[in-house]
Amino acid sequence: MYELIQISDKSYYIQSPAKIGLVRLNDTDVCLIDSGNDKDAGRKVRQILDANGWRLTAIYNTHSNADHIGGNKYLQGQTGCKIYAKGIDCDFTRHPILEPAFLYGGYPVKELRHKFLLAQESDAEYLTKEVMPEGFEVIDLPGHFFDMVGFRTPDDVVYLADCLSSKDTLSKYQIGFIYDVAAYIETLEKVKTMKAKMFVPAHAAATEDISELAQYNIDKVREIAEKIVDLCKEPLCFEVILQRLFEEYGLAMNFEQYVLVGSTVRSYLAWLKDSGRLNAKFENNLLLWEAI
Repeated sequence: MYELIQISDKSYYIQSPAKIGLVRLNDTDVCLIDSGNDKDAGRKVRQILDANGWRLTAIYNTHSNADHIGGNKYLQGQTGCKIYAKGIDCDFTRHPILEPAFLYGGYPVKELRHKFLLAQESDAEYLTKEVMPEGFEVIDLPGHFFDMVGFRTPDDVVYLADCLSSKDTLSKYQIGFIYDVAAYIETLEKVKTMKAKMFVPAHAAATEDISELAQYNIDKVREIAEKIVDLCKEPLCFEVILQRLFEEYGLAMNFEQYVLVGSTVRSYLAWLKDSGRLNAKFENNLLLWEAI
């Protein structure tokens, strides 16, 4: 863990729970793509920088989930590097309490106020084309989170953030976190056709061909959507839908899974309603979902 793996002449990744990209800008300067899940991850990154005599100039965050921005504060404090994130994700990076609050739908209970969902605040600035190093391309990858992006380096390595998961991860957790289902599928369809020297997803193995895994993720989304529609052949409230999905997929309920899977299921329900496959009605002061 936290091994530095070279992909091309200038592009690397650090093996960690959420892969951290590292790109050499010249003989001494490097930038990171994300920073890991906590202060300890930041320390391990700093050790790699020091061992190679590199100076960190900037961290480009793909999105604001805590496992991608957790090392920001430590690394910024140690190196004075700039931190950039796009749009709403920049706001979440500056005010990370927004993540557990958004997931919970109110002030988060203590069980949700921990480093896996609540990173330390860091002084992030808005990501624009102007702040990117020469030759880098910002790739919009909405769906998993609000304004998530990926990056293509000058030597044609593409860092894909959380726009797809490995088959093993999906087999274990079944329902991956999605904020906007329609945008997520559109992103995967785009990624499926992309070409690069190497793709580096945050939660799957680096690969030269991403198309098969992208299609696998698309198929899993559609499987879960069909499962929800099938459950809603009778009118059901959200809590019952969530309970039956957990039972169907053999998942164990706790606060983290309740908010992560629960938020995702609400996104599925919104997408299925907007696309004309579910109807929503209020009955006996309950919001019920029913297949059309």
